[in-house]
Amino acid sequence: MEPNEVCPVAPEGTKAKVYTVSELNRTVRSLLESEYPTIWVEGEISNFKHHSSGHCYLTLKDENSQISAVFFSRYNMGLKFEPKDGLKVLAFGKISLYETRGQYQLYIERLEPRGLGALQLAFLQLKEKLEKEGLFRTDRKRPIPKFPQVVGVVTSPTGAAIRDILNVVGRRFHGTQILIYPVRVQGEGSAGEIAAAIREMNQIEGLDVLIVGRGGGSLEDLWAFNEEIVARAVYDSRIPVISAVGHEIDWTICDFVADLRAPTPSAAAELVVQNRAELENRLLDYQLRMRNAVLGFVEGQRQTLERLEASYAFKQPQLLMDQFSQRVDDLLRQLQNYTKSMVNQKKQEFQTAVGRLNALSPLAILERGYSLTFNPAGQLLREIRDVKTGDELKTRLRRGMIYSNVTRIEKQEGGK
Repeated sequence: MEPNEVCPVAPEGTKAKVYTVSELNRTVRSLLESEYPTIWVEGEISNFKHHSSGHCYLTLKDENSQISAVFFSRYNMGLKFEPKDGLKVLAFGKISLYETRGQYQLYIERLEPRGLGALQLAFLQLKEKLEKEGLFRTDRKRPIPKFPQVVGVVTSPTGAAIRDILNVVGRRFHGTQILIYPVRVQGEGSAGEIAAAIREMNQIEGLDVLIVGRGGGSLEDLWAFNEEIVARAVYDSRIPVISAVGHEIDWTICDFVADLRAPTPSAAAELVVQNRAELENRLLDYQLRMRNAVLGFVEGQRQTLERLEASYAFKQPQLLMDQFSQRVDDLLRQLQNYTKSMVNQKKQEFQTAVGRLNALSPLAILERGYSLTFNPAGQLLREIRDVKTGDELKTRLRRGMIYSNVTRIEKQEGGK
């Protein structure tokens, strides 16, 4: 209101309605709730907070606007996926006013992801989370025993899965024991039963392998095997686990964590139980091959003994020894001749080398009447300039040395 503007007043004889803040907020709330008792709102989640009370607080926004929203715990307890910032959703609820703050907001009763179904999104979110934690690592997966004596089965006692498993085991190998832990495989609380059964089976001594599964169904029917509690129970199992959930095209979180994934429950039974007839045929084949190998070895050794028995060495051993003795003498004679020849050859080579060295030796010229003269330092004299009067010289003749002093030096013409 401008400073000089006159505040409007009620006409004389009437009274204007004056609201308190609470009355105004209550009136606005009533108008909003009556105008929008239920409504669907599409938007992107931001500022998401999951309070310790279980309530969720968030903002829904589009390119131009935003609205505050609250998702109370009584409505979000059954939510399969995890709301987070940036996720586009469809929210169903009502518009109202939080009177204490005068804040207009959406009260959500149902939340669905935009584009993906809630279960599919929940599956992808949990898969990403557990993969980051290392629950799917291949290096931790254990081999399945080839000949298990006791097989544990966690499944429904009335479903098709247990019938298929028992039929396969009965047909392929009668010696295998089956221990069944009956559980619900779909519906509220079924995931908890499955996880508890896996943990209790791990307390039983002598259990070799564990099959966890059920027959086929929709994504909703198989959902118990996509729950985190089941995945962690499989991961913690000390017994190797085969996951056999649904049909070949069905994949669950349990499949990724298990040591082995079987496409169907009957396939799981075939993996753990060897076919009795095939096993017997294989053993018979091994037996025949071993028998033939042993007989072949014995026959080969018999023939070797017969050849040795018929050999010259066994018939005339002394003559054979005499031949060996004569052969030794021949070899010794050859060695002596070879050694003598080598010595003579090396001696001749040595004498030739000595002759060459003597020819190159400076002392060889002394034999022809020449001499060698050295200065006091013992260096060979080659030039007259290397000598001065008074030097004591040493002259080497063919036999002996002459020591002399220089009294006079004469240089020849052209000398230095």
